[in-house]
Amino acid sequence: MAYKYIERKNLLPFVLVTLLFSLWGFANAVTDPMVQAFKKVLEISNSQASWVQLAFYGGYFCMALPASLFVRRFSYKSGIMLGLALYGVGALLFYPAADYQQFWFFCLALYILTFGLAFLETTANPYILSLGSKESAARRLNLAQSFNPVGLLSGLLVAKFFVLSRLKSDNVSDFSLLKEADKLAIRSADLTVIKQPYVLIGLFVLTILIVFSLSKLPSFKDDSQRSLRKTWDNMIRSKKYFAGVVAQLFNVGAQIMCWTYIYSYAEGLGIQSTSAANYQFFALALFLSGRILNTYLLRYFHPANLLLFFALFGCMGAAVTIFSHSIIGLYALVSLSFSMSLMFPTIYSLTLEDLDEQDAKIGASGLVMAIVGGALMPFIQAQIIDIGGSGLNDFELWGVNEVHWSFSMPLICFVSIALFANYYIKNWK
Repeated sequence: MAYKYIERKNLLPFVLVTLLFSLWGFANAVTDPMVQAFKKVLEISNSQASWVQLAFYGGYFCMALPASLFVRRFSYKSGIMLGLALYGVGALLFYPAADYQQFWFFCLALYILTFGLAFLETTANPYILSLGSKESAARRLNLAQSFNPVGLLSGLLVAKFFVLSRLKSDNVSDFSLLKEADKLAIRSADLTVIKQPYVLIGLFVLTILIVFSLSKLPSFKDDSQRSLRKTWDNMIRSKKYFAGVVAQLFNVGAQIMCWTYIYSYAEGLGIQSTSAANYQFFALALFLSGRILNTYLLRYFHPANLLLFFALFGCMGAAVTIFSHSIIGLYALVSLSFSMSLMFPTIYSLTLEDLDEQDAKIGASGLVMAIVGGALMPFIQAQIIDIGGSGLNDFELWGVNEVHWSFSMPLICFVSIALFANYYIKNWK
């Protein structure tokens, strides 16, 4: 299908860069279950464990603009190579972090790792958009983004079978009641299990770096003298750009909240973490199938119309997730991944569609900085879960406990995305 969306001469660069989408998908999926793992093995609260997400997505926020400036100064290929180097180094830092057994060290490793992801996302997304016509940009990016959930599914399988199923702390009813010597032994064993997938992916990413260094890809270096200030002025004056960045912040926030706290939601229904991973697997499978389906649907429907439909579908699913007291709520939570499958690439392409290549390189940084929504909103959701205490049923309002109420945050996100889609349809379609 790719040849319909890009020129034949750009097919090889498209394939190579598309493979990168699975790499940051893997990192996302492996990291989400770690919130639950760190909470148990390091004896920290939901709020403290959410620092995993703050470190992970905060790295995106801090490095997105420097990454865009780097790509603007040098080239897309240079940005990709530096991103892969930072990704690999951050992943390998999990080895000493496990030895020191300090939570802050793990957060630092994730922070550096996501510096690399910020470079990759800031570079790969606009690169894919530039490999063909503007009319097919949304379809082309949806196709490339279909490889992201492949990485997500791979990361989830690794987390389920090679991490969560091997954690000794997960088999202890109350870890805090153990003797200190027993805690130390379990903690050491579990942190060794946690570090292994990161060390292996770090070595793999550095191998990919070597492949890219030997590949001949179009550099698309920008030699124009347009000032950075003029570029910023162009974007600041664009209401569409501002609205798109805000919508992307809510979209990423919804994704991470639904995928991270599906474990807490399942635990509230009496389902263990290893079994809850099955539900996240189905969620990501829906996410992948949605990406593939959307690539086809975008041939016949305007991206903004589809975005509005999927956002409204997400609103309904989130409402069921909140107010259902049975397994139906968990099914509704899983279904939200299908709603979210269209959102990131579609919001991205709609936001940048009127920017030329020079402005798009900087404009991409705002959309990648919006990924910080994956840090801020799960943190707020964790505060809601901890309202009555560290348990999952410490507080109720109208017969709904705090875990269920916490999914009002994704509901707010879907409402906001629906408003963006409607605003686009009325003003720019």
